[in-house]
This record gives sequence, C-alpha cells and structure tokens, in this order.
Amino acid sequence: MAITSLRGKGNNHLLSRLKLLLNQQQQRLAHTFSEGPHSRPKMVPEEGLIDMSKWRKEDSRLFGITRSMIPESSWNVLRILRREGFEAYLVGGCVRDLILKRIPKDFDVITTANLKQIKRQFHRAQIVGQRFPICMVHIKGSVIEVSSFETVAKAKRSDKEVTFSQMPKGCDKKDFIRWRNSMHRDFTINSLFFDPLSNKIFDYANGMADLGSLELRSLGSAKLSFKEDCARILRGLRIAARLSLSISKETETAIHKFSSSISTLATSRIMMEMNYMLSYGAAEPSLCLLWKFNLLRVLLPIHAAYLDEQRIRKFPQNSTMLMKLFFNLDKVVTVDRPSDCSLWVALLAFHMALVSHPQDALVVFTFASILYHGGCKKGLKFARDNAQVIVDYLPEISSSSACKSEEELEKEVSLLASLVLDSVAALTATESLFETMSKYPESPCSGLVFVPKKTAQGVAEIFRVLADDIKSYNRERKNYEIDYPVLRKGFLHATRFVLGKIILETMSSSILKGEEFVQEDYRHLEQESIKENCNKGKKRGLKPDTPELKQEFAKKHKLVEKKCRPLEQEMDIDNQDVVTLSQNVEKETCRLPEEKVIKKKHKATKQQLKTVEKNNDKENDSPSSLLSGEKIQKRKEVPDKGEKSSQLRLSSLFKYT
Repeated sequence: MAITSLRGKGNNHLLSRLKLLLNQQQQRLAHTFSEGPHSRPKMVPEEGLIDMSKWRKEDSRLFGITRSMIPESSWNVLRILRREGFEAYLVGGCVRDLILKRIPKDFDVITTANLKQIKRQFHRAQIVGQRFPICMVHIKGSVIEVSSFETVAKAKRSDKEVTFSQMPKGCDKKDFIRWRNSMHRDFTINSLFFDPLSNKIFDYANGMADLGSLELRSLGSAKLSFKEDCARILRGLRIAARLSLSISKETETAIHKFSSSISTLATSRIMMEMNYMLSYGAAEPSLCLLWKFNLLRVLLPIHAAYLDEQRIRKFPQNSTMLMKLFFNLDKVVTVDRPSDCSLWVALLAFHMALVSHPQDALVVFTFASILYHGGCKKGLKFARDNAQVIVDYLPEISSSSACKSEEELEKEVSLLASLVLDSVAALTATESLFETMSKYPESPCSGLVFVPKKTAQGVAEIFRVLADDIKSYNRERKNYEIDYPVLRKGFLHATRFVLGKIILETMSSSILKGEEFVQEDYRHLEQESIKENCNKGKKRGLKPDTPELKQEFAKKHKLVEKKCRPLEQEMDIDNQDVVTLSQNVEKETCRLPEEKVIKKKHKATKQQLKTVEKNNDKENDSPSSLLSGEKIQKRKEVPDKGEKSSQLRLSSLFKYT
C-alpha cells in the first residue's frame, strides 16, 4: 500500500521511502527475535500497528465494584470536572486495587482539562512538579492528585509519538486519548481507566489479563522502561509485595540488570519509595524482594550483610529477628492506616544495635515494655512478671537471664538505648555507614544513605528519654489502642507505644516451650551461665542442663484454663493471668491490651464485607466512602482462605472470550 501511494513521485523520494520501510521491518524482526513469541506491544507502536482488537471495556459491577467504594472527595472532583464539560476518570493503582478487592492507597484522577483549567474549578488547588506537573486538589479533608492528558502528552512527546492524524479509521477520539496515555504507564496493571459514572473499565494494554494471572509485567520493553525511570523498579517490587504478584521473566531480568542504577536516584525519591514499601502493611515481603534482587545491598547494606550471614548459617529467612520485626509491623499498619517513616527507621536502628551488641533477652523485653507502657516503673514491673527465659534469636540475643535487679535492668536498658542512638547515625551519615560495614569485610557497601537528618533527629528522640534519664520517664498510657491519625503524623508517644508493641510481640513469638525447649535450645545458655544472685534472698543461678531450671520454668508459668486475658487500661499486673504452658498445648502468647478490640473489629469487618457483596446490585447512586465511617474497616492485605473462592470467581472474569 505504501508503494502504491507513492506512484508518480520522484525516484529519489521513492528510494528514501523504501529504505525507511526496510529499516522499520528490520527493527521489527530484531525486536521479535530478542523478545520472543510472547512479546508485549511497544510503548509507542509504529504507524499502522495500533491493534484495536485487544482494547477492552468491562462493566465494573461484574467485579463487585460499587459506587460506595469511591470516597466522596474523589466523587466531587469527578463531578465538577464533568459538569464543566471535561472527561474525567479514575486511573492507575486505585482501579487495580478495586478490581482485586483491596483498599486503594489513594484515588488519582486524570482529565482532558489542562492544569490551569483544573485549578480554576476548585477553591484550594495548587500545581506541583516540574517534569510531570499535577494539580493537588484539597477537598473535604482529602488531597486528590489530578493529572491532565495534555500534560502527559507534552512531557512524553517525541518523534515516534502517535498523533491524531495517525488515528485509525473507526477509532473513537476518547478511546484514542486514553490508549495513547496508557502506553506511557509503567506496568500493564496500572494502565486501566475507570469511569464510575458509566461503570466502565477501559483496558488497552492487557492489564486485565495480567491481573487475572496475578502477574507484574512492564508495559512495553522492561529494559527501556527501567532505563527511562529506574524508580519504577522500586514501585514494581512494592506492588508485587503488597499484592503477592509473580513477576514476568522479562521484567525480572530487567530488574536484575538495572538494580545498581537505583543509587543514581535522588535520596528524597528513594526515601519516598521506601516509605511506601515499609509503612503501608507490606514491609516484610518488600524487604524479601529487595534482598532477592540485590537491591538491599544498595539501599540498606548493613541489613543485607546480616541476611547474607543468616543464609550462610542456614537460618530460614522468615525466622530471622529482622524479618519478624517487620512481620509484626505489618500486623499493625495497612494501606488505609499507615505509620510515619520514623517507626520503620527506629526498627532498623534498633535491630542494628542488637546485631552489633547482642543483649540479654530480659533486657530487650524490659526495653520494649517501658516503651509500650510509657513509663519506667510500670514497664519494669510488667517485664519482670512476664518476661520469658529462653528466646531463640541469634546473634541478637546473647543470653537469657532468669532474673536481674531493677537497678541492673535500668542501667542495661539505658545502655541499649544509647547503642540504638549510635546506630541511627549509620542510616544518615556515610562515614558511620562505612565504619559499621567494616564488620562485614566480605559484603559490598554502596555508601548510599537516604534517611533525612530531620527524620533521624525525630527517631533519636524516641530513644533519648531512655538513654538520658530512664527513671524520670513517666508518661503512662490511659488506653492501649493505637491512635492511627496520630501515629501517621509521627507523634513520639504514639510511635514509642507501637514500637514497644512490635518488639514485645517479636520477642514473644520466639519463646520456646515444652520438649522443644528442653531438648534443642539450650545452646543459647551454653556459652555463659545465668548470673548467680540477682537479688538478695534469691536462689543461686541455675545451669542450663539442670532439672532445677525446668522446675523454675514451670513454676514461673503456672497452668491455667484460660488464655491470658488482655491487660486492663490501668494495667493491673498483679491480677493478670498467665499463658497456659504445656508440652501438649499450642504455643500462645499474652495479648496486648488493644488486641481484643482489634479482633472484634476484624470479625465484624468480615461480616460487613459479606453483606456488602450480597447487596452489590442494591447500591444506590449516592456516593459514600468505603474507607470511612462504620461500613468498612481495616482489611488484611494478605488474602486468607476464605478469599480463595472469590479469587477463582475473579479469574474467570479476566479471561478473554
């Protein structure tokens, strides 16, 4: 067709046109051989190669998406823009999460209006960003990011950009605008558009198919995508960690190839991406993926060296204390209830201190108890009454003392707090990082530090009260429920409380009981015996292989019929029951005070979710937020057994007909 259209023109023009066509054909063949038979479409297809047959429009109601799942603030933005004659859609991660029945982190909007037109429609709106500017709209207590189709087209404009003059015949202009924008997205599952007014989901890049197979795939060439913006690597791993996605082979290969380029990113960008990974309920799987792809060596070389050593010792990765700490962090924060970055920075510093200077289990338990209770006196009493003897963490826990005097505990807890303060410096100063890494001569060190000094100063204040004057620390809590709005803002008392809770649960999860304790795990005590006389009038220290220790252990934990009931708000330690211990009884740990409330809420949430699913077709048109009020509360990010059947139903909807 191209040759026919050139008849009658000069020979020179004909030859140049033929050369161009031959070059294009060679490029296509090279791409076919390099990518294989299952290659995805290019990010910007060649002229005439727009395949409209793969474009899909789905009814959102088939996936259980109702109008009540969209916050009122997002609804208002969409309606105002539509009222002024502009097209407006929800786009990206929120569409993906709604389809997968997850709670979206945010609801982004894209519109045909330009940024100045967007700003004029709202009382409180500001344009931010230079390379890819967007409009931040403040409405109803929320901030909605609104981008423009026009801005993206200008930012991505190149010689290969497909223009309206090249739009295929029979193609709707609105479809063409959405398709062209989707081709510039990072991953196929993020390229979806959702019009909640018409209940339509638009898919131009096989995003629905990849959602159905729970696979993360770059849109177009993964190598070109990561070369253009290597921050997409961190974003992709975060998405894969939170949604438990597999990663396509091509994308995985490209991540390995460009992993070192992460160090070229601005430290502020790295901090932002790491905070998204670690503060929103997917910290443990995110760290696992960072370690798998050797990115942890670039971002957190000290912790990467620690995991490498644990692997050499053949300890399972998920049983290490570092992973247990972040596993317990994931139990208290989620996408809709995140924490401030100071919490995970504090956990990293705390763990570094333990690895460099292993501590007695009772000291660590007391350290956490004081943070949790908000006071030295009450924290000490709880620790002495409830601390366990044997804790199975190496190398962090050096010994397990049966008893220590209050003065000894106060002194050693203060020392531990000072060590944590020293560890914070290794996260913010290159010199301190290299000094700490000298303990791991076989491990590489990138020299990259990305935690801002202001954040480090805030983290230091968490521990300074214990290091400077532990006896004067007395800010006892009136209740033991997590105040999530305050935690998100990084208030010290809320961060200390949650940090103490995480450490207490981590220590409790490694307690050994019954025959397992007797036969296998005395190795912690073989290196040093328990100190002899802790307090005046107390029994002599017991050797780890003596029957007296077993009797002491059994005496400390009397058998009771019920589990340890939650602590009262006033923490009446003297009346607290003790966890049932027996060789034939399942391992159980003492619940912290707010857990009873959370469990009731979780149970109620499951019933409410079932009710919402049954009444999907009965939803009215009035928008109300799924993420606020009493209708829907916090959901677990990892699907449980009850969700498997719904996952199967979803997968059948993703299949092409």
